[in-house]
Amino acid sequence: MDSSSGPQDNPIRWVVMGVSGCGKSTVGQALATARGVAFVEGDQFHPPANVAKMSAGLALNDDDRADWLLALQAKVGEARQAGVGLVLSCSSLKRRYRDLLRAADPALRFAHLSGARELIADRMLARVGHYMPPSLLDSQFKDLQPLQADEAGITLAITAPPAQLVASILASEEGADSRT
Repeated sequence: MDSSSGPQDNPIRWVVMGVSGCGKSTVGQALATARGVAFVEGDQFHPPANVAKMSAGLALNDDDRADWLLALQAKVGEARQAGVGLVLSCSSLKRRYRDLLRAADPALRFAHLSGARELIADRMLARVGHYMPPSLLDSQFKDLQPLQADEAGITLAITAPPAQLVASILASEEGADSRT
């Protein structure tokens, strides 16, 4: 995307997805900056009860995630209605969660940050001040349903640096959806 174009010229909306600790916030923020659009940190929309549950080492279930996902769906819908681009970080672990988000914008794209459990666990252990304990990582992998062929998006290996991941996402906007 050249510097003369802005989000209204190409109002693509992205969800940066994956298990906790994969880099959704870092890559999402960088992608939003590169595209000149708003970034929505999905974790900020968890109600206090969800944060307390996760902080206690208890995995969320579908009922726990329902209102959170609806709040994020509303953010996607607002951006679509306004005709602007957006980047949202959201685990989007299950296909039905992505379908719910996509209901607000059928053209919504997903960037799945994928990596080995050991690498992600190491990253989680290095984080300071995050409520999601590494003990919940296995529950995230258990729930994870990777992007399917009929879902608009790209799967990226988190072994690449964030700048390279963002470049790959931006490059995918120019052509057909990719799987890497």
